[in-house]
Amino acid sequence: MAGNADTIAAVSTAPGRGAIGIVRLSGPAAHALALGVTGRALVPRHATYTAFRDAAGATIDRGICLYYPGPASYTGEDLVEFQLHGSPPLLRDLLSTLLNAGARAARPGEFTERAFLNGRIDLLQAEAVAAIIDSSTAQAARAAVNACAGAFSVEVEMTGAALRALRVQFEAVIDFGDDVPSTETEAHGAARLADLRQQLGGMLRDARRGARLAQGLDIAIVGRPNSGKSTLLNRLCGEDRAIVTPIPGTTRDVLSVDVELNGLSLRLHDTAGLCETADPVEREGVARAWQRVARADLVLHLCAPDVDDAGLADAVRRACGDGVPLLTVLSKSDLAHANPADSLSTVAISAHTGSGLDDLRAAILHHCDAAAAAETPYIARTRHVHALEQAAVAVDAARHELASGLLELAAEQLAIAQRVLEELTGAYTTEQLLGDIFADFCIGK
Repeated sequence: MAGNADTIAAVSTAPGRGAIGIVRLSGPAAHALALGVTGRALVPRHATYTAFRDAAGATIDRGICLYYPGPASYTGEDLVEFQLHGSPPLLRDLLSTLLNAGARAARPGEFTERAFLNGRIDLLQAEAVAAIIDSSTAQAARAAVNACAGAFSVEVEMTGAALRALRVQFEAVIDFGDDVPSTETEAHGAARLADLRQQLGGMLRDARRGARLAQGLDIAIVGRPNSGKSTLLNRLCGEDRAIVTPIPGTTRDVLSVDVELNGLSLRLHDTAGLCETADPVEREGVARAWQRVARADLVLHLCAPDVDDAGLADAVRRACGDGVPLLTVLSKSDLAHANPADSLSTVAISAHTGSGLDDLRAAILHHCDAAAAAETPYIARTRHVHALEQAAVAVDAARHELASGLLELAAEQLAIAQRVLEELTGAYTTEQLLGDIFADFCIGK
């Protein structure tokens, strides 16, 4: 147990009025402070209906009080929850009474931080708590619950243990090389490293999907002026968010709208029409449109039969590069199109009539790898993806060093990979990292 000397308090329910509000206490004085508010001893893990009183003895409200003695509590220390009516003034009065009695106002995420410091959860599980709260779709919530239950942690810890075991073998050969043939060590080590690299590759794919599920996908809608971009945005989000007129250049800036498609969170970006222009405002809008293409997870390039699109398709393709999927959308399909559409790389639609929109949604889900995202076993963050990438690079380096006969350098690369995975779970961490992670939490969690 971390042994925090102070007791923290916070309102744990969301701001605003509600049927029920919860105030939390955690720390060595939690039970004593609760006794001062309720005037009665609390039975562990037993719901006690009682009055909550301030220091003058006036009743603040009546409700349920729950006492969880440490270490078998969420935080790993004595924890008390007061459940009362969700009136903001009542919650503030109870919190003020506890603070005046000696508790300290909790920092954002401090309850979960204490759970981590006291060994109740690891760092991946702690981050999953925040992901559960922030989930905007059912898929994201389920994946976050899996991570909170330890699905991600188990994989990381198993891979870290395998890295550590192989590193110990390498170092044993380095210290006692006469007892083990080097060719035998290299053959065994190469096979184990190949297995570990495959494991990391699978984890990295899942983590990327988990991060995408958590953050949502950026979809840039681009094309010439008057190609139907704003009309399509309005259709996909189900309301008139973008101004639509026959005048070219109506959209001057990026308009972003969040939508949900089959449980997948998407952010659609309507952009300025891509063209050459002398108007400085429109030129800035075009520049921002190209920037959005480079940052997108998927680009929808709208091509209309009544708009000159010569040369733009190649420019958009070059801007996407190899890393950004490109879906060509033949808009205004109620007009004639010279090129037929296929269901994977090209879709014909009419945003005016609604024709082809279901095909477009299916194509978007295909390009976003929605089926794989739906099967994502756990939620993840960009930090997790970067860490697994670093571990994979270190294992690749270890394989190269081993093939060159440099066992000491291979062992050092394994140590780097092991340390990166330990940073993921919090087995090795820094105060700066903890501060950055828990600062994103809401107060009271």
